[in-house]
Order: sequence, then C-alpha cells, then structure tokens
Amino acid sequence: MANDQHVFAGRREDIRLVTGQGSYTADKTLEGQLHAVFLRADQAHARIVSVDIDAALEARGVHLVLTGEDALEANLVAPGPILALPGIGGSKVKAPIRYALSTDRVRFVGEPVAVVIADSVDAAADAIELIVVEYEDLPVIVDPAEALEHGAPQLFDDVPENLVFVHGFGDEATTDEAFAKAARVTTLTVESQRVAANPMELKSFMAVYDAGTDVFDIYSASQGVGLSDGMARFIGHPSEKVKHHMGDVGGSFGIRGGPYPEYAAIMLAAKKLCRPVRWTGNRTENFLGDYHGRGVRLSGELAMSEEGDFLGLRLDVLCDLGAYHSPAGALINVLNPMLTATGCYRIPVVFGLNRLAFTNTAPIAAYRGAGRPDINYFVERLVDQAAVDMDMDRIEIRRRNLIPDDAFPYKTPTAVYDSGSYVAMLDEALDVSGWKGFEARRRESETRGCLRGIGMGIFIEPSGGGQFPEETEIRFETDGTVTIYTLSGSSGQGHETILPRLVADALGIDENLINLRANSLMAPHKLKGGGSVGSRTMASHGASLTVSSREVVKKGMALAAEALEASESDIEFDHGHYKVAGTNLSITLLELATRNITADGNALDTLGSIQPERNFPGGVHVAEVEIDPTTGEVCVIAYNGVDDAGRVLDHTMLEGQMHGGLAQGAGQVLGEHIIYDRESGQLLTATFMDYFMPRADFMPTPRFFDKPAPSPTNVLGVKGGGEAGTTGALPTLMNAVMDAMRQGGVKQFDMPATPHRVWQALQAAKNSQ
Repeated sequence: MANDQHVFAGRREDIRLVTGQGSYTADKTLEGQLHAVFLRADQAHARIVSVDIDAALEARGVHLVLTGEDALEANLVAPGPILALPGIGGSKVKAPIRYALSTDRVRFVGEPVAVVIADSVDAAADAIELIVVEYEDLPVIVDPAEALEHGAPQLFDDVPENLVFVHGFGDEATTDEAFAKAARVTTLTVESQRVAANPMELKSFMAVYDAGTDVFDIYSASQGVGLSDGMARFIGHPSEKVKHHMGDVGGSFGIRGGPYPEYAAIMLAAKKLCRPVRWTGNRTENFLGDYHGRGVRLSGELAMSEEGDFLGLRLDVLCDLGAYHSPAGALINVLNPMLTATGCYRIPVVFGLNRLAFTNTAPIAAYRGAGRPDINYFVERLVDQAAVDMDMDRIEIRRRNLIPDDAFPYKTPTAVYDSGSYVAMLDEALDVSGWKGFEARRRESETRGCLRGIGMGIFIEPSGGGQFPEETEIRFETDGTVTIYTLSGSSGQGHETILPRLVADALGIDENLINLRANSLMAPHKLKGGGSVGSRTMASHGASLTVSSREVVKKGMALAAEALEASESDIEFDHGHYKVAGTNLSITLLELATRNITADGNALDTLGSIQPERNFPGGVHVAEVEIDPTTGEVCVIAYNGVDDAGRVLDHTMLEGQMHGGLAQGAGQVLGEHIIYDRESGQLLTATFMDYFMPRADFMPTPRFFDKPAPSPTNVLGVKGGGEAGTTGALPTLMNAVMDAMRQGGVKQFDMPATPHRVWQALQAAKNSQ
C-alpha cells in the first residue's frame, strides 16, 4: 500500500446507499405532477406520412400529446457534437439537425415519435396505444462499413454516403518510409462491438416550469455540470434559468453525461401545462433509446525490423455513430484513439484515419473508457499477433519496445506522456501472476481435456484535462462546519468521502466537519469547470480543492497574526493550528473562522481554481483462462493488475473502481453484444433474456497492486483510475482467450468470447486440420 494513505474506514455515503435511503430521480415527487409515456418508432428507417393523435387526446386522464410538429414549432434542436478538431482537408464534422421528437422520418427503432402527458403512467400508456402512425418504409443499414458503400441507403440528404467525418493524424509520408524499410509487417483487424451501459437506475427526468420567473427546475441523474447548459441549448432558453437538481445516481458510465431528446419534450410539456411532468423509462426503453457504447472496427499494420523493433504503425478506425450524434460520440472516437495510438511503445511514426458513419441504430456515446479500451485492445492484440508472426516470446517483444522508465515525459507522434513506469510494472506483473510457472498449469489443464491460456495487456490512457479552469469553493458556516462546492457529479466513486478528506488534511480539521455540495444550486458563486468525465475528478476537482485549501491557510496567516498580536512573518501553520514561532501562543483555524464572520460569509471563504492538465495513467494486467472445448465455456482462473494511477490517496477506494471497471470490460469480452437484425434494423437484444450481463460469480476476485508514478501535471500528483479496469480488461482477457484457442488451432478470433462462438471456432479449426 502506498504511503500517505488513510486506513479505509468505509465511505460516508455507503450507509445511505446500501440501506435503501438513497434519493434518486424516480424517488422525487412534486405536488400536482403529471406523468409521461413515449411512443417510440417500431421501424428502423421510415418516412412519417401522418400521426393521428385525436383518439389519444380524448382518452381519460390525458392532458397533452406532443409530436414532431410541436418539437418543430418550438425549435427543440439537439445540441450538436462537441468535436472541434478539423478533418482531412480542413473539413468539419457533418451535424444534421435532430429534433426532440421525430418530424419527417424515423431513423432507428426506439426513436421517440410522440409523448402523452396524463394523470398517471397507466393512463398515458393506454393513450399511447391509440396513436396511429402511418409510415412509408425506407431501406435499412446497420453496418458502418456497408453504410459507407456507394449506393447504400442514405440517412440524411446532407450527409452523402453516410460519411460524417474523416480525421487523419500522424505523418503519412514518414510512416510510408518506415514500412518501406520494414523486414516484417503484421496486420490485424478487430472489432470493439456495440454494448449497452445498463445502469441499475433507469433513465428518469422531471421538469417544472415557473411562468412568473421563466425558470425551469429539472431533476435527473447526471455526471455533474453540463445537463443544465445542454438542456438550455436544446430548448433555446437562457442557461441561468435552467436549474439542474441532481440526487444520487445509480450508474452513469458516460451515457448520463449529456441531454436526451426525451428531456426536451418533457420540458416543453411542463411549460405548456404549467405543471410538473415526470418520466421514467422501462428497461426495454433503455435498451432501445439510451446511448450505446463502443461500435468501433480497427484495422492496421505494424512495421518491424528483423530483430522485432517497432518501426511504424498504420491504423484505420471505423466508428459507428448510430443514427444521430450524441454530444460526445464523435469526439471520443477521434481524440482518444489519436492520443494513445502507439500504446506504451517506442513507435517513432504513425498514421491513422478515423472514419465516422451514420447507421439505422441508436446513437453511440461515451461509455466507460470512451475510446481508450478500443485503441488499447487493438494495439495489444496487434503486439501479440506480431509475436506470433515473428516467432518471438510475447514478453520479449514487449520489453524490447516499451518506453523506458527514465524516458518520461515522453513525446510520442501524437501526445506527450507525463510520467510512467512500464518496465517496472511489467516485472512486477510477471512476478505476482506467476507467469514463469504457467506452462506447468497448462499441462495440468490438458490432463482434464481443457485449453488453458495466459494473456497480458499493457495499456495507457489519457485522463483529465480540460479547456476551461476548474473552480471550487470553500465556505465556513456559522455552526462550525465547512462546506465545499464542486461541479463533480458522483455516480458511485465516493466523492462525499474523499473530497472532504482532502480538504480536511490540508486544513488540519476533522473531516466529519466538512460536507460536499456537488453541482449545488446553493453554491455562493456559479462555478466554472467540468463534471465527472474522463477520470478527471481527483486531478481536477481534487486538485482545485487542494489549491483552494492552501489559499484558506494563506488568508489565515494575516488573521492569525492579528489575533495573536504577532508579526505575520512569525506565524506558522501546523495541522490546523496557527502558532507564533518560539512561543506557546496559538489559535486554531476554526477558532479564527468564528472570529471572522462577515456580512457576506466569512473572511476565510475562498473561491479557487486551477487549469486542468491531462495525465496518462496505465498498467500491466495479466489474466489466466481455461476453456472447455466440448462446450466453449471460458472460465477466468486469475486476474492480476499492476497499475499506475499516480499518487494513491486510498487504495481500497481505487481498487473498488478497478473492480467495477474490470467487470464491465470482462462483460464485453465474454458476452455483451448489442445486435440489430441486418434486414429490418430491429434490436434483437432488448431484454436481459437476450443480452448478457456479468455476474458477481463469473470471475475470481482480482488482485490489484499500486505502482505509482506521480503526475507532474497537478498538485496532488494523481492520475485517473475510474476507467483503467475496463481499458486493461479488453486486451488482457482476449489475449488470454486467444492464447488458449491457439492450442486448439484457432488463428483468428474476436470478441465476444461466448461459449457458442468459441465452440464454433474450435470446431472449425479442428475440421480444417
């Protein structure tokens, strides 16, 4: 366990959350509230000929029915993608208009077409059945590669051949030169399949409109700042008049970060009726209409010398955006693959292309890792394949090409890595996983007719950063407590515990006297900054709170000098006490606070900020699996990870994040897969009867070890840790699966490693021998 860590005593939010005392959006009730139910498209691609709502309007308990005509009239236009990078030839991302409700046509199954507002959910659901929509069928396309083919069905008239954006990075000419000199070239194509985030908390939203003040109060799960501004843009309302109330969040994973079309329709209904309107989706609606994750196909080739030195990398990334933009979908599929395209290796040149396509499927958004797992999956699968092609040991080829520990900060062709210790992590991972003794374990599995494999994933990911300053505020209350304000939004990370603890350590006071108000409307100032995205909370919000705390201490020096009748130059601060050097005169920080109450608060109140900078956490993970070739079932025997999350503030809380991330990564490797019918565009995996979800018993308890290389980019020296488990799990587990399957003659295989697909591949290899 790293130094300067607290002994874990539980999180202060745990008792509330595990005993059912949490307060989620669906728990909120308001006097006079009405209920919404959405009519969703049952066609993947069709022109809307007519929408007949007359019978629904006459139904018992119905107050309002909204359709695309209402969305068009109110100009409810979804905010466009947040991608600002120029494309090939200076081109810009194509961003066709999307309204809150379908206007001229529907483009995926589950797209909201109309909404009924009634006295109860049942009344609204009954009325939905009375709406008659006449469709004119249009051709369907669900595969992004096919969507880009000449003559493919077009989703938008102003997006020719469904090509949304083409982005290039690196240097094509120098990369071509490297390949021309190469003695060996390894090629590979892999796919990071489309998955559903499936948070435990169903998507829910409530809106209240005050006609007197022209203010909307909205209630929904989020990741902190962003939803109020996003919804203000969506409905064309002043941002200061959209107030977002955020309670507990039952899972977010990236898909809860931005505005949804349903939210804008609810806000319009609330304004028209001057009544609170609420909506909570069901699980199938969430499968259909929530943003999905991944949906990326990666192809490329690695140029090598005769000795196995990496000389250059070519990469082609094909991204399925779904039928419309989500705010972050384009960005995460362009920026993150670019930043870490060369992984943890000394690859001097790279050239990559990102192509983004529209298809008749639900939109893609950030999902835990947001592009990082995909690129690391590709790089590490490619390195393993290179070892096979070169007949080299998998560890030897990695060690030969890893970035040396003394080379940081390290400039790659596309980024600058701040710090790292990959060689040291590799050595420790080999030790704790028992890599050298694996062959004996493999032979034992063979005696039972099983295939055993071991795999490694070495990964790096961009974390944190941001264009704007990150502000936090510390306020001293009259009752002797301290309130801290941030824009972070917790969805299980433990912010209520760790952020007050940081401030308590800096100020030398009891952490139980400090309360966090995240994304609070009661903050004295409207804070600037970002929410909890991209594993940035500790490096951004935590670092900003640390800087704010130091400013509090600095302010107290002058106040303590006055209180103790001493020169400020003689004042020392130590664990919450101001002392006069060489004397026994002292006063505590909290005593100073009680003496310095002002009309506006307290003289010690502090608004502080930092400019967030990016950092690059990473790790070396090793997994061991066993496959029963008669059934294709994959059993994960062991999982060990050595990770660099920078300075570790609390290993137990970090490990909790690693466990959660690993479960989501393992879920994708071993079964999760959103599947659309290629002919009709119907979603075939819209329930838990059809969609695989990881369970607590499908993996052994993993072991994680800290190997921190503190980041120089923030005052805490921390790096992101919330997505590392997922980013490491994809390449690690699939490399282990492939190592086992190669024993059965399988040369190529990709996720998901379901029993049926594994069995099929093994049988095909057996029959071809």
